[in-house]
Amino acid sequence: DVQLVESGGGSVQAGGSLRLSCQASGNAYASNCMGWFRQAPGKEREAVSVIYMGEGNAYYADSVKGRFTISRYNANNTVYLQMNRLNPEDTAMYYCAAKRLCDRFYPRRASVPPSDFGYWGQGTQVTVS
Repeated sequence: DVQLVESGGGSVQAGGSLRLSCQASGNAYASNCMGWFRQAPGKEREAVSVIYMGEGNAYYADSVKGRFTISRYNANNTVYLQMNRLNPEDTAMYYCAAKRLCDRFYPRRASVPPSDFGYWGQGTQVTVS
C-alpha cells in the first residue's frame, strides 16, 4: 500500500503562484506514476499533470500548459506542482494520486482518467481570487 500526503495549498490572488508537494510513503513500487488532479464544486475530477517517476516524462492538461510545472524528487518519493499565473478557474481541491502500473509512455496519452489511479491523498484546497 502507499500513503500520499499533500501540502502547499492556500489562497492567492490572480496572477500569483503556489507550489504543491506530495510525498508518498509505503510501497514505493506502487507509485511509478504520480500526479495531480483537481475537482471544483459541481465539476468532475480532472487530471492536471502526471509524471513518470522513472524518467520525468510528464502530461499536462491543455488548460495548464505553460503555467504549471510538475517535478519529482525520487530520493524521498515526492512530487511537486509549481503553479504560476494562477487564475480563478484554477480554484479547486487538488489531489495527489499514484499509479503502480505505469511506464514512460503513459504521460504521452491524450487524456488521463482519474480511474487509472489507485492511490489518493486527502486533497489540498487552492483558491484564486
